[in-house]
Amino acid sequence: MERGWVERGYQARRLDLSIDRSFDDFRRQYEQAVPAYDAAAFNALVARNAPWDDVLALMRDRAPHDFLIYWSSGDLQPMMNLAGDSRHCVEYLMGNHTTAERMFRHDPAAMLYAPLRTLISDGPDGGARFLIEQPSHAFGSLGMDAIHEVGLELDREVAALLAYLEVPVPAGLSD
Repeated sequence: MERGWVERGYQARRLDLSIDRSFDDFRRQYEQAVPAYDAAAFNALVARNAPWDDVLALMRDRAPHDFLIYWSSGDLQPMMNLAGDSRHCVEYLMGNHTTAERMFRHDPAAMLYAPLRTLISDGPDGGARFLIEQPSHAFGSLGMDAIHEVGLELDREVAALLAYLEVPVPAGLSD
């Protein structure tokens, strides 16, 4: 096989949702529903070479709505305020490494889109705003049915999280 590069385009579907709560209230609710990744707990499993079932059990215990926050930017407002921009904005990497593994086994390139990137900011109407790209579009771009199926499952999990947070679920996300 000749070495080189392959270009594969895809069309993303960004979900930009208006939230009828304040930035602070919605951020608090989101971070309670999607708790922070506990690196020490998961690293302890690696240290003792635990069976995968232990990883699955810990994820079920720690991620009540199927996702953990692996990283957060913190509120960007203090820095952006130096330029006169007063809006609040927090970026997150949200995911589930046991779900990601089900794609990784087929192609490590799936990690380009996992974990999922989300954003909470002040909305234009005084409420909050939540943004995420629809997982199935990104994962489907890899051209493997097995990975795309997990992307569709992630769509449904994002839809369930939004429903739990009492946010209207966009059409086409939970179908």
